[in-house]
Amino acid sequence: MASTPPGAVHRDVATTPLTVLGVPNSASAYCVGVERAPAAMREAGLVEALRATGLEVVDAGDLTMRRWRPDPSHPFAQNVDEEARATAELAGAAGRLLGEGRRLLVLGGSCVVAVGMCAGMRIAGARPQLVYVDRHLDLNTPSSTAEGSLSWMGMAHALGLEGAAPELVDATGRTPVLSPRDLVYLGADPTNETTQWERDRIDELGIEVVDQAAMCADPAHAAARARAHLTDEPFVVHLDVDVLDFLDAPIAENVNGRNSGPTISVLGRSLAVLIGDPQCWGLSIGQLDPNHAISDPTALPRLIATLGAALTPAPSADGELTT
Repeated sequence: MASTPPGAVHRDVATTPLTVLGVPNSASAYCVGVERAPAAMREAGLVEALRATGLEVVDAGDLTMRRWRPDPSHPFAQNVDEEARATAELAGAAGRLLGEGRRLLVLGGSCVVAVGMCAGMRIAGARPQLVYVDRHLDLNTPSSTAEGSLSWMGMAHALGLEGAAPELVDATGRTPVLSPRDLVYLGADPTNETTQWERDRIDELGIEVVDQAAMCADPAHAAARARAHLTDEPFVVHLDVDVLDFLDAPIAENVNGRNSGPTISVLGRSLAVLIGDPQCWGLSIGQLDPNHAISDPTALPRLIATLGAALTPAPSADGELTT
């Protein structure tokens, strides 16, 4: 692995430019919809809201638009070739931007963007570490489930688990992209929202899970626990918006998270701990469906305000900025 570029490890929240990059891709999702998320977030005022906090924000535009389509040739790994190309494209773009010393906000798309972000860290010269904020573990493979949606199999492919699709596992060259010791979950519900296959992989690999109950009870402490599991080196955060209570924030592709999970406000308290860490190189967001978000016109503005607060250093008691 390449050595970390001098001065590129710490991303000071107050001074490091933030680059926004869209990945309008639903190839691996359950259906079309999430590919519209980057445009919807911008239309809801994301870039302007971030700049209003005082952050230096660069909008780098979008990568290639890719939409889900029925793929009978890969019934259990729908559109795997297209998803592999999307992952490789993101890895290259993220690697370049992170290597320039920027912080990165990636707007997916499906949750497979987390794989591309981790590969981008490696290209930039760092060992990938990931806090995965999601209701699900995403450890299924095409041989463990008949669902066919790679969007809930991303971590299985990042870890190169048995049964994962080789096209996606090998998409960024060096595999596996991620080691089990460098992955920690925050907000997962291993009892009700995961398969037995996934629970067995957690036990087998010894992956840390700070669960949904812990996150809702004390979001800042839960986030600190998740962060403490990783080494004091660079890491990225991935947010699947289906971690949220769907009644508070009806914005996810998956509509089953009703009456459980954190609100946007609670999520914000966890993100502030994670993103405020100077070793945090970036955040990716997945599974946001604008078609659902129109049911509550306040949801996207509230999420954007939460992201802005989490990405902005807070003043200390003496007026100095702290991270």
